[in-house]
Amino acid sequence: MSFLEWAESQLAEIELLTSMFPSVEELELTDQLALAELRDFVQDSASADRPPPSRPQFLIKQKLDSASSETEVILSCAYPSEYPSVLPEITVRCSGLSRAQQTQLQAHLNAHLMENCQGEVCVLTAVDWVKDNTQLFINTSSLAAVAPKKESASPRPQEVFSRLWIYSHHIYNKSKRKNILEWSKELDLSGFSMPGKPGIVCVEGPQSACEEFWSRVKVLTWKKIMIRHREDIPLDRQGEDSRTVESINSLRKFTGFEEATFDPHGNRGNHMDLGQLYQFLNEKGCCDVFQMYFGIEGR
Repeated sequence: MSFLEWAESQLAEIELLTSMFPSVEELELTDQLALAELRDFVQDSASADRPPPSRPQFLIKQKLDSASSETEVILSCAYPSEYPSVLPEITVRCSGLSRAQQTQLQAHLNAHLMENCQGEVCVLTAVDWVKDNTQLFINTSSLAAVAPKKESASPRPQEVFSRLWIYSHHIYNKSKRKNILEWSKELDLSGFSMPGKPGIVCVEGPQSACEEFWSRVKVLTWKKIMIRHREDIPLDRQGEDSRTVESINSLRKFTGFEEATFDPHGNRGNHMDLGQLYQFLNEKGCCDVFQMYFGIEGR
């Protein structure tokens, strides 16, 4: 398929969704400019050899009625340029589920779309699947809440400081980049992310927070993503939470979390200067990781 054919399918699906969900309480187009550019691209195919500069993004909001309350489910959707030849980027948020349950729901949705929707528009399929399956997760959550908790005499697990070095084939999508920044801040993780091709993310902090960050990130739609390297350092428990925090902060190599770019270049501005990346890592005392990522020694 060509960029024009992909764009025509995207526009047709958006128009269908708009007719099915006519109010802003049901469907919210978060980037009107991207929609206008998509429509112009379809109507004027003179530049059909390259995709529109922006990508449509929108929210679909659904209300689920349960026996006890009404639960809101929001699907955050973004179209890759090659959609529907590749899957859309869909993130599910549900007020009635914990983070762990949302992660499980997301993983099941991604698996369903991968198995059933390759090459076809599928946002409505995702909406229907979420409506049919979210209640099962909510019911599981309710049962867990009323189940009696067994008291355990086991000691508290030892605190561990972790640093994860994550590699992705690429990081372009604005929604993913926003998620990475927001989740790292929410979980009090320091580090950095480098968008482009390849994409690099480093997070450091309490092991539990790093694992939660990874569980959220890995279920998003990626061409390839993996933990390239990890560092886990056990902390001596002193019986004082403040001392644990002190130990964690003393092990951090980064102050806060930032998105870092290094002289972007290339046709799409998606390649970074690896020499500058090496210097950045060297200043943070992490230059040995460069060879783990790229198989060569930096300089």
